[in-house]
Amino acid sequence: MEKAKKGATIQSLQIGFSIVDLVAGQGRPLKFNDIYELTGITKSNLYKYINTLTQQGILYRDRETGAYTLGSKLVEYGMAAVNRENVSERILPFMQEINRTCKSTVLLISWTHDGPIVVRMINNNQGLNIGAQIGTYLPLLSASGKIFAAFLEESLVRDWKLRELGKLKEERRKALERELDVIRDKQISFADEPLVPTISSVSIPIFNFGKQLLGAVTVVGFSETVPQTEQDELSRYLLQMQREISRVFGYRNQTAE
Repeated sequence: MEKAKKGATIQSLQIGFSIVDLVAGQGRPLKFNDIYELTGITKSNLYKYINTLTQQGILYRDRETGAYTLGSKLVEYGMAAVNRENVSERILPFMQEINRTCKSTVLLISWTHDGPIVVRMINNNQGLNIGAQIGTYLPLLSASGKIFAAFLEESLVRDWKLRELGKLKEERRKALERELDVIRDKQISFADEPLVPTISSVSIPIFNFGKQLLGAVTVVGFSETVPQTEQDELSRYLLQMQREISRVFGYRNQTAE
């Protein structure tokens, strides 16, 4: 077999993937002429590309409308990629980098029926009591809890959220709902941790290709070292990391890139 040259590429594959990227990025079915106008590829060549992609299941053509969407084969590939490699293992190198940069404890939080739970921890200071360890369930008012309340599908969080809101006074509930709107917009959450005084946290959501919440990465430390606004330098760093981690799972933040 001929040894591949470093950096060598196959142009036809690049063009084919650019068509797939185009269909994926438009967020709506595209007809042949739509793709032609957006790509500028000659109609004769474009037909060959689209026909090949459709035959292989990469694209799907609706028989009634003639419009193209992503095909089932891509779903198979995506599921295989996720199932082969644990989400936690994919996120771990990013957590280690965040730990080195922030010099604070970093947690990976996942969802269960009983609420968000700590599933992984990189503890920068073994003597620091953050009030949580692996297996600890986190409350709604934690930075992590707010992430799940803001981004997870309502049907999944409803019972937990009702239980947690029942512990709060009406004024605090209203303030929290306003805060959740801000978190949805900024994609970052802050909290003075309710578990231990003098400890604060900041949390970022991790999304997949469908902007479904996979989990949250949370930085916990002494209040004076943990950022409390998105303008903070560490907050900007964490938002960049949020985009990089989510990109691993296929998420693309069009407004941020």
